[in-house]
Parts: sequence; structure tokens; C-alpha cells
Amino acid sequence: MKRILALCSVMLLTLITVTTARAATIKIGGLFAVTGPASFLGEPEKKTLEMLVKDLNDKGGINGTKIEAVIYDTGGDATKAVQLATRLVKDDKVVAIIGPSTTGESMAVIPVAEKEHIPLISCAAGIKITEPVKKWVFKTPANDHIAAEKILNHMEKMRQKTIALITVTDSFGSSGREQLKVLAKQKGFTVVADEVYSPKDTDMTAQLTKIRGIKPDAIICWGTNPGPAVITKNVKQLGIKIPLYMSHGVASKRFIELADVDAAEGVMLPAGKLAIYDVLPKSDMQAKLLREYDQNYKKLYGTESSTFGGYAYDAFLLVTGAIKKSGSTPEQIRNGLENSRKLVSVSGIFNMSPTDHNGLDLTAFEMVKIVKGDWTLLK
Repeated sequence: MKRILALCSVMLLTLITVTTARAATIKIGGLFAVTGPASFLGEPEKKTLEMLVKDLNDKGGINGTKIEAVIYDTGGDATKAVQLATRLVKDDKVVAIIGPSTTGESMAVIPVAEKEHIPLISCAAGIKITEPVKKWVFKTPANDHIAAEKILNHMEKMRQKTIALITVTDSFGSSGREQLKVLAKQKGFTVVADEVYSPKDTDMTAQLTKIRGIKPDAIICWGTNPGPAVITKNVKQLGIKIPLYMSHGVASKRFIELADVDAAEGVMLPAGKLAIYDVLPKSDMQAKLLREYDQNYKKLYGTESSTFGGYAYDAFLLVTGAIKKSGSTPEQIRNGLENSRKLVSVSGIFNMSPTDHNGLDLTAFEMVKIVKGDWTLLK
């Protein structure tokens, strides 16, 4: 009987130890469009998060506590993203969610985060995600009005005054279109064409033929692949020589591949410093981190990192920084996120506040130009 009691005691102690260890693991959720049309966003985000979690855990976690990433593929579908966000909260008991990858998905998931009091750190750029400020919602890509202003500032320098817009009809495109029109008016530009296209369109020669006839000083395309790549090809096919600007939504080498190197030649866009870190001065505060991220990603996955994967990097750094500083409950993480200051990461230097849940400014972007299949820094 004594042996049985002793054995039961050992088993009970083991069960308590295992349960405690499991409870001590900090679960962070990930919602990424790993498959589907937006996979060029979600795949590097997922890989980046997995890489960072492994690296942190290999170093002992946070004060000895391991991080567990529970990641689901949304396929870029807003309805699925909502279902999976609910699952992360209700079933997986995560303390924060990184993602989703797109603006539409993020807007759909926001009510879940707000209702369940779970910090959501979106990897999408639409300004409406964080403006107006929502208590539990943050995002890592710079607001699209910053990217728009960066383009228009360069156009001012080039004395380009008339603009033709061609924007995708999804949430990202609609938000960019709205910001461009407001800023263009404020800065004295004239929008002479305002064309749109559907995310599934495979040819935009009709819209571009109209634009060619109007002869604007520049064309601004706002969208994420594959649409902008199609437009770039169509511009080349139609022999249009008008300067072509893209949004930060195509700031990866994948865009150049899809558009074709010859067609992409000369295209200009605002991009995060990751795309051009090798030409940054050594004194740049982000240069070292960017180089290490790209090299580690290449070593692990055999391909270069992307700006989009960087959004997940930022989110992970913000969340883990908040945990280290404030604690690991959702409320503590939220408070820590809101008080993040001078955090150097991939997309820029973050300075969050109760009135700014993005925390980036114009310094988050550099204007780049595609030359011979690669990025060059525009002065």
C-alpha cells in the first residue's frame, strides 16, 4: 500500500510539474495569408515569426519562459480570419495575435480583438486599422498616407504636377486612393485620371489607354501583386513613357519577377530600408538589424527576406518587448505596446503612444527606383 501511495504521489507531482510547465509557456497567435493571392505577404511573415520564436527559445525564452507560436493560414479570406482569430482566443488561449496579412482581414478581425480584449498587431498597411485609435489594435507597416506623402514629395522635387491614379478596389487600394486624393489636393497637385481595377483583373490596357490619352506628368498605381505587376507589363506593352510610381505594397523582389525585369525598369516606389540596407550608411540605426535579419533568413530558408516578413519581425519585437517590460497578460502586453519608445526594428523606429498605435513617420520609407532588376536609392 505504501508503495502504491508513493507511486501515486510521484505521478501527481509529475502531473503538476507538466501542467505548470505548460501553463508557463506564453502563447502568441499568428494569422497569415500563407496560401492564396496574398501568399507573398503571408508566407514570409509566417517564416519570420517561426524563425524568431526558435531563436528566442534557443536563448532561453523570456526570463526562462518559452514562447509558443500558434499560426494559422487564413488564405487571405476575411471570414476565415475571423473564425481563426476566435479559435486563437477561445481554444488556444493566446495572449496576443500577430497579423492578419491584409487590410481587409485586419478590419474584419478588429471586433474580435476589441471584444475579447486581446492585443492585435496587424501586418497590414491600411490607415483605418489604427485610425481612429482602438484600444487593443496596433499595426507595424507605416500608414499608407506616409507612403503617399513620400511619393508626392518626390513628385514635387521632379516638378510633376498632374497625376493619373489607378488603384485596386480592395481595402488597401481604397485607403491609398483616399489618402492620395486628400494629400494631392493639399499639396496643389491635380488628379486628371482616377481609374480602378479589380483584384482579379488580368489586363488593365483599357484604363491605361485612357491615361495615355490624358498625358499626365506621372502615374501612381496603388495595390498589391499581382495587379501592379500586370499594370507594369501593360505600360511597357502600350509604349507609355510616363513615369510610373507604385505603392509600398509591392516592395519585394517578387514584384520585379512578376512584372519582368525589362518592364519594371525605372519604376519608383517608397520602400522600407530592408530593400536597400546594403547602401545605407553604417551610422543608420537600422542597418545592423536589417543585415542580420536578411542574412539569418537566407541561411534558414535559402531566399532573401522581404519587407512583408519584416512586418511580422516588428510585431514580434514589439510583443516580446512589451512582455519583458510590462508582463505577459493581454492587458499588460497592450499597455507595454502602447508605451513602446525608440524601438529599432525592420520597418523603422517605433514610438507608440495612446494617440498613435502605429508609431512610424516619414523616416520609415526611402524612395527607390528599379534599375536592372534591383533597387537603387533615389536622392
